[in-house]
Amino acid sequence: MLPILLIAAMQAPQLPPSELADTLRRYSLDRAALQRRYAVDYSPAQRERVRAFDIEWGGRLAALSWDGLGVEGRLDGTLLDNALRRDQARLDLEARRWQEAQRFVPFTATIMAMMESRRRLETLVPSQASARLAAMAKEVDSLRKLVEPPAKPDTARASRIVALRSIRLLEAQQRTLEQWYRFYAGYDPVFTWWNADPYQRATEAITKYGKALRQHVVGQKEGEDEPIIGDPIGADALGRELAFEFIPYSPEELIAIAEREYAWSLAEMKKASAELGFGDDWKRAIEHVKQTFVDPGRQPDLARDLAREAVAWVKQRDLVTVPPLAEEIWRMEMLSPERQKTSPFFLGGEVLQVSYPTDGMTEEEKLMSLRGNNPHFSRATVHHELIPGHHLQGFMAERYNPQRDPFGTPFLSEGWALWWEFLMWDRGFPRGPEDKVGMLYWRMHRSARIVFSLGFHLGRMTPQEAIDYLVDKVGHERANATAEVRRSFNGDYGPLYQIAYMIGALQLRSLHSELVTSGGWTEKAFHDAVLQSGPMPVELIRARLRGDRLPREYASGWRF
Repeated sequence: MLPILLIAAMQAPQLPPSELADTLRRYSLDRAALQRRYAVDYSPAQRERVRAFDIEWGGRLAALSWDGLGVEGRLDGTLLDNALRRDQARLDLEARRWQEAQRFVPFTATIMAMMESRRRLETLVPSQASARLAAMAKEVDSLRKLVEPPAKPDTARASRIVALRSIRLLEAQQRTLEQWYRFYAGYDPVFTWWNADPYQRATEAITKYGKALRQHVVGQKEGEDEPIIGDPIGADALGRELAFEFIPYSPEELIAIAEREYAWSLAEMKKASAELGFGDDWKRAIEHVKQTFVDPGRQPDLARDLAREAVAWVKQRDLVTVPPLAEEIWRMEMLSPERQKTSPFFLGGEVLQVSYPTDGMTEEEKLMSLRGNNPHFSRATVHHELIPGHHLQGFMAERYNPQRDPFGTPFLSEGWALWWEFLMWDRGFPRGPEDKVGMLYWRMHRSARIVFSLGFHLGRMTPQEAIDYLVDKVGHERANATAEVRRSFNGDYGPLYQIAYMIGALQLRSLHSELVTSGGWTEKAFHDAVLQSGPMPVELIRARLRGDRLPREYASGWRF
């Protein structure tokens, strides 16, 4: 049963400000300052210092009087506790991966130590630095001979995963070595006299070794894109990550939810296909819609018109507050051909990034981009990226409870944008069967993301099988499916990012049913309250809107 306060008010509660707002701001500032000081990626020194920082803040949090905190304060305390525990788990994982990478790049420890010495402002002895660089160049050359022909490198999948991870580490440390060298070169003539040549030899050796690792272990041929290998984390790690996201479901349960949602979308897709005269052959309906693309050069006009249409649609129905400034400041840019390899569709926020062919693409690439960004597919995504989606969400997050910015989650950010696709479908946004096909295409895609991403991390699906799954189950262009899988497994996304769209939207749908359908809230009050909660897991937003005072040891339990 909802608290009497909410039933009576039928709108978002006006809660007192969080007692921990300043504490969270201090935590964020201190952590950012520490990261600037210990900026050598993957270094043991960075991990040790961040771990000590987390332990210190954990002690501060434990010393707080929980009884004296209100709803907002307890939410902030829960967010901080969750972030600290998650950070410790991340550091443990990073330490294990660091140890595995020493097989391929043991010399990176030398680079890290040199940079840490400089950051501690220790006096450099140029001749000693020269000797270290010369020794490093020889060590790297020796490692390269172990992977180049006629040697037979270990190309097992596990080794390829570690090798690709090691290449990321290697590239980061190449940048670190360059920063270290440029600090002294020219400013200290003795340093330059001793180190110019060994530095050049060391950097050349590292570059050659990185190419050798890519070619002979990872399997990337010259001139080709990086193979999609990924880095599956396994069932136990998935369970821990889900707990940190306040999702009390197992991966198997989430896959079952995705399959149920896919079945609904497929049934609706067949209805739309029948309206278009294709019967149950929904892939022919998708093919028909893909052929409706606008001419090259005209996609910005289409995106502009679709954005304005979506804003007018939500304002006319009074579904959410749209501040005039938010409506005024959004902008548009075009995605480069290179970016389109991993982002074949719109990206957004305050800047709408448009994916469409350029004159330098091949004929096949041009056609796939045109077809994948047709008006009916685009009509279902422009509002996802701008208003009422990501741009409006980001605009409000900067102005309400900004102390929660470090605790954002894709289950809210992507879930919010997809929730609007749900709501707009229910309220008749599609104008005809072509629009329905466009909206259902993306809805099927979000269900498929759960299946292939969790399947991959559970060790049940390979990247190639994931690509085939998207082509078969969603109707993707193969190049677009490849780009989707590449960004999922070779990009910077976390293991749960791709499931967050659908699962976050389902959380918001459940909360909407609880507060609006059953609880008497207005649509506008509900959406404004979610936006004004700040970035945090949806289950905690639910607690805030219900006025729940969370216990100190709070565990997720909302079966949405």
